[in-house]
Parts: sequence; structure tokens; C-alpha cells
Amino acid sequence: MKSPTRSPAELLAPGQALTFANVAESAEGLIVSDLARAVAARPKPPVVSLAVICRDGPRMQQLARSLEFFAPDLAVMQFPAWDCQPYDRVSPHGGILAQRLTTLARLSRLKGSEKPLIVLTTVNAIVQRVPARVVIAAQALSVAPGHAVPMDSIVAWLEHNGYSRSSTVREPGEYAVRGGILDLFPAGLDQPVRFDFFGDTLESIRTFDAETQRTLLDMRALDLVPISEFQLVTDTIRKFRMGYVAEFGAPLRDDQLYEAVSEGRRYPGMEHWLPLFQERMDTLFDYLDRTPIAIEPQGEDAARERFKQIGDYYLARREARDIPGGGAIYNPLPPDRLYLVEHEWEKRLQGAALARLTPFAVPADDGHVIDAAARAGRNFAPERADTAVNVFEAVVAHVLALQGQRKKVVVALWSEGSRDRMASMLKDHKLLNLTSVNSWRTVQATPRNEAMLAVVGMEAGFETDHVAVISEQDILGDRLVRPRKASRKLDNFISEVTSLSAGDLVVHVEHGIGRFVGLQTLEVGGAPHDCLELHYAADTKLFLPVENIELLSRYGSDHANVELDRLGGSGWQARKAKLKNRIREIAGELIKIVAERHLREAPKTVIQPHLYDEFCARFPYEET
Repeated sequence: MKSPTRSPAELLAPGQALTFANVAESAEGLIVSDLARAVAARPKPPVVSLAVICRDGPRMQQLARSLEFFAPDLAVMQFPAWDCQPYDRVSPHGGILAQRLTTLARLSRLKGSEKPLIVLTTVNAIVQRVPARVVIAAQALSVAPGHAVPMDSIVAWLEHNGYSRSSTVREPGEYAVRGGILDLFPAGLDQPVRFDFFGDTLESIRTFDAETQRTLLDMRALDLVPISEFQLVTDTIRKFRMGYVAEFGAPLRDDQLYEAVSEGRRYPGMEHWLPLFQERMDTLFDYLDRTPIAIEPQGEDAARERFKQIGDYYLARREARDIPGGGAIYNPLPPDRLYLVEHEWEKRLQGAALARLTPFAVPADDGHVIDAAARAGRNFAPERADTAVNVFEAVVAHVLALQGQRKKVVVALWSEGSRDRMASMLKDHKLLNLTSVNSWRTVQATPRNEAMLAVVGMEAGFETDHVAVISEQDILGDRLVRPRKASRKLDNFISEVTSLSAGDLVVHVEHGIGRFVGLQTLEVGGAPHDCLELHYAADTKLFLPVENIELLSRYGSDHANVELDRLGGSGWQARKAKLKNRIREIAGELIKIVAERHLREAPKTVIQPHLYDEFCARFPYEET
């Protein structure tokens, strides 16, 4: 970086803002990691070296991938925003809540770090209020083999902190009890764990595979953090009831939220009344004591749009509440209870040691502008569009020209397979001295005359005075990658009650086509139990427990003239048997076709290897 006489870390001070100019979007990982290391080298560094506010979730994920390459020596934590709209009727996904609470719990207990620590977050996440730091620190639970910990006490802790009971643990936030074994998918872990008890003694903690249920590795200890941002216990229920009445007056008889919380039941979307369960609320700023903050380009514009969006959603809820017969009761909390308001946001930024990143050149002023000199790199779109030009020849010529300028050259690929293909292509076009690298530190140690190939998720390249990074998309264009769905779940299976509306047609695995009417609470064994009410032919009804909702799938055809199946009838089973027979017939026909193909021989076409490899490299879709 081209900086003033003092280093950027020395210039970063509370109440003082720096601007880092000429920071190409793909170079942010390099700039952020250098800045975090410089802050950590101070005589009395903050516990968190740097917090980065990204404009949205995808940018946060891209920056996290980039830091894996540029800064594998740094610790990185992510704090995402809820994956639902303000004042929504649905709750945030359990995995999102788990990641948020894991980060908050670690920050609340962090006293120091052996290596620089970076916290990545988004505009939507940091403007939202969160539970107080002291509350999060007190809610953690530590367990280890050999401890005398009754299973019932752990189950009670799980229930109070948002975990849901299921028959088989597959998703974060679920737990299952089977005799003396407690299966649990904790927040912050990639795999579920299995607690094995002998009486009240915890004998072992082992991870296991959610697909096969086979145990994997032993664990010496485990720190559990909540999966919900509030506990549903007597004290919090009392606070909610008092706060709700104080804010909205006496609740109406059909106020389902108030009734559910009063009975100690969780209600879809109840997180949007989070402040009523807490004595006070903090923000992520309160967890980042003395931490310098870097904000991405367009971040402050995104914040202004977010405040406008929050206000619009709030007014829409207020207006809908005042319309007679406007649907289920929804009393929205004022925006300042749930979120920072715009003047608070601006005050927080003004009081922080702030670094603004911009891809543009900025005129130098009184020492508060630093030229990062990391400009956007070369894009080969013109060569791709010209059929008379070979794009790989253009790449090789550009690499040689950069090396002639005494710059190191790195080609960033998305996967190991892409790296192997690109190496083959470049060698076929006479680019020699290729080497593979796995981190930025390796790049710095590699001689200039070697072109380096790295696996790092980067959508565009950049150039500095000493290094040029060319991305795979710069060469081949955008990759049309579609996210793969988990193979163990069908697309149309229903995972949450909130995804159903009254009147929807559903298919039960055993009973066939029925109509969803609503959610009913039944007394089972003297305790309330949530069930889905399903109507079938001849005015018959089925009440399905919510924990068995995976037995339902959506009816995918046009709903017009659909006949409901009869409970206990043979029609649905007959249709299933007929379809199975038809599937067997189709399978037999396919086997016959494959056998005929094996018995025939076709003339072999000889293809020059490098031409085929070029075709594969430019194929824009994800290979299956």
C-alpha cells in the first residue's frame, strides 16, 4: 500500500475515518488480512483485530472464501443476518441462529487471542439489536466425559434454549433421546454428537454421521451454546407478558402469539418480539470493544436502504392491524426496539476507528486517504467473443507480458479439477514453469518466473504493483453453477408448518391426498401437543403430530377437481402398487436398451486431446 508516514494501523483511531482507495472487490481479502495483522501488532491490541461490514450475505461468504487463501493464519468468525424479512411471520432458520449465537458466545467470553481475529458481518446483521452480552455469556453449558450431569438437566437446557426434539437428529438445533443415549446437533458444529450416559454420569461424547448414524470421533469436552436468542422459561414469559401488555394494551382473545408464549410454547416468528423477552438489548458493536471497523463499498448506502425497508414493513404491519378482518393479529414493535435507527448507526460509525474501502481513486487529503493500489485486473471477454482468437493464447501472452514487468502471476481457479484442466490448457499453449500454490504466503515465496495456479473462490482478478491475479471467470466467463440440493430430501417434502397455508393439498405417505386445515393443540397424556389437522373424503380427519411432518409432501398438480382419498380405504394403496409395477416395467425396458447398446459397436472418433480439453474448460455448466 502507498500510505502516509505512519502505518494504516497507527492511523486507525476511534473517531477517525480512513479511506482505502483503489481496492478492487477481489482484493479485499488481501487488504483486510494485512490490516488485521497490523492492528494485532500494536502494543495493546483489541481482542478482535478487525470487524468487516459487508453489504450483504453473498459478499460476506465471498470474503470468507478469499480469507482462507490470503490469511489461513488468521481466525475468522461470521455473524450473518436473519434470513427473513423485518416483521415477518416466520422464524429465522435454525442454522442461521446457531451461527449467530456461536459467534456471540465466543465474543462474550473472549479474553484474548493467540492470533489475529477477524469478524465478518453484514449491514442487515449489525443494525439489528441482539441479546445483551452478559446474558449470552451466562447461557453457555460446558460438558465433558466423566462429569456427573443428569441427562434430564441437559434436556431441560436444550428445551429452554431453542433446541427441538425429533426422532432422528439430522439438522442443527435438533436432539433425540434414546434410553441412555442423547443425540444432539449443536450450534457451531458441522456434525452431530452422541452423549452416552451410565446413570447420571456422562461416559463419552462422540461425533457421528447424520446420514449413516455411525459414530466417528471421541471428544474431550463440548461447549454448548443456545440455538435461540431467548429462553422460554418462567422469567422470560413473565417479562414478555408484561412488556406486551405495556406496549399494545390488553391482548385480544384470539391473539395466538400471546397465548402460545403464555403457555410456554414456541410460536412461528416469535423472534420478531425478541426485546420483550430481555431486560435490555445490545448490538454487535457492543461485543466489539475497541475493534477497528472496515466497511465495504456501498455498505453505507445499503444501510440507508435497510432503514427505509424496516420503516416500510413496520407501517405496512400497522396499517394491516387497523383493518377489520385483516387476518391473524400482528402487533409490530416500533423499529427502534428491534433495530438501530439511522442517527444511532451514524453515531456508532463516527465513534469507531473506521476504514472505508472503495474501488475508486480518491484525491489525497490530510493523510486520511491510503492508496491500496489493487486495481481490477484484465478480463478476456473480447477474446471470448471473437471466434478468430484463441482465448488461451491471449492469456499466455498476457501472463508473459506481466512477467516481463517483473510481476508475479497467479491464476485463481474454483476447484482442483479446474486447476488440473487449466494447467493442461496453458501447457498446450506453451506456458511453462507452472506451479500450484495453496496460500498467499506461498505466492510470496515463489519466484517471479513461475506462473502460479491456486484454488480460491474469486469472481474477478486484480493487479498490484508486484502481483497480478487472473480469475477463472476472467478467462472463461461466468460459470452457471446451480446449488445442489441435499440428496436425502425430496424437493417437495415439507419441513416446516409455516410453509403450509390453510386449504393446501398434501400427500401423506400412508393415507394419500388430504387437505391441510390448520394447526390444532390437543391434550395428549395430560399435556398440550401441536398437531396438523388434515381432512380426507367422507368428512374424516387425521391429526398428525408436528414432529412427523416429514411424512407429508406437497400435491404438485393442478388443484382443480382433485378427489381426496378415504382414510383406511384401499384406493391410495392400489395406486401406489400400480405405480410400483409401472416403475419396474420402465426399469426393465431401460435395462434392455442398455444391453442392446453393449452388443453394438460404433466407429470410434479420434479427437485431439487439447481440443477436447478446451471444450471442457469452456463448458459453462457444473459437471455432474
